[in-house]
Amino acid sequence: MNIALFIPLFLSRIGGPQILIILVIILLLFGGKKIPELMHGIGKGVRSFKKGLSDIEDNVKDIDKEEPNTK
Repeated sequence: MNIALFIPLFLSRIGGPQILIILVIILLLFGGKKIPELMHGIGKGVRSFKKGLSDIEDNVKDIDKEEPNTK
């Protein structure tokens, strides 16, 4: 069986019980102490990403204000 055909079928059938099983497996793999650290790291990464996006947007707005519209 082709694995590329199997993956979309598997992903389309994920429901509540499957998510619960995945969470239990993650808990067993990482342990109760590592999961808060992992979530903290993910949160810091998301905050950093959002800050970077807002910095880029601010720079673009500043450039638009500085350059006169010559069209």
